[in-house]
Order: sequence, then C-alpha cells, then structure tokens
Amino acid sequence: MEYHAVVRKIINILEGGKVWFEVFEHESVRTSEEAAKIRTGYSLKQGAKTIIIKAKTSSDLSSYFMLVLPGDKKFDSKKVKKALKIKDIRFATEVEVLLITDGVQPGGVPPFGNIFGLQVIVDPTLIQNERIIFNAGDRRCSIAMKTKDYVGMVKPTIESIV
Repeated sequence: MEYHAVVRKIINILEGGKVWFEVFEHESVRTSEEAAKIRTGYSLKQGAKTIIIKAKTSSDLSSYFMLVLPGDKKFDSKKVKKALKIKDIRFATEVEVLLITDGVQPGGVPPFGNIFGLQVIVDPTLIQNERIIFNAGDRRCSIAMKTKDYVGMVKPTIESIV
C-alpha cells in the first residue's frame, strides 16, 4: 500500500533510534474512537490523539501548536491557554493542517510535531501508558511504540491540558 511520505519519515526516525515499534495497516479512520475499534491489543486511552491549534499570543502574533492527549479525553481550552500563556485559541483549519504537515490529512497527523516545526504539548495522562499508538501520517497506518521512547525522541512539553 502506498502511504503519505510522512509514514516513511517516522519509520526511519524510529529505526534510526533503534527503538521497538510495530506498524498496523488498516481501513481509513479519522477519529480516535474509529481507530481504537480496529487496533487489536490497544485501548482508546493508549491512542495518542493529535490536535493542531492556532494561538494568538499576547503580542498578537499567530502561532500553531500540537496538542497530544489520550484518545478518550478532550482538551480543556482554559488549561491550554494557561500552559501556553495565550489568550485565544482555535482549531487549525483543514487547509492549515494540510499546509503545516505537507499534505497529511486531519485524522492522520502523527504526534511528531517536531518534524513539522511545531511545539508539542503532551498531557501527562498519556505518558502514564507503557505504550502509545497513533496514526502515523496516513489514516490507514498506525504505529505503536513505547511511551518513554516517544518522549525521548519528540521531547514534548508535558503539561496538564485535559
């Protein structure tokens, strides 16, 4: 199956880091709930839900950030604003997501914001899992890996956002 180039990029990063991971090919899914139903052996709370937001900073310069949280949670906008020290946020539009990620469709965006030049904020409840699983740049491909390896590779800010 032919996947978006970001899938190969992430696999290359994981292979280069010599970390354990497994790849799952599956039908196209967009939501965490859809993905959890087809990811045998993994729960919804192990799914790393990735959301790109646009924030307006105190100096009125716009910025994008990646939020990563368990698939069974929703982010709390007040906590996100406090963590980022900003006054206003909104979801990135589908067009913005496509531009930021070189064409990765919403629902397929991996939690590797560093490869897109985005600051990554991860909720601590996600890293309580020994392993996480996520769409890897394509809605038809998921990757599972050890959470400690993910944190070591992405070096996200750990902040309560749910």
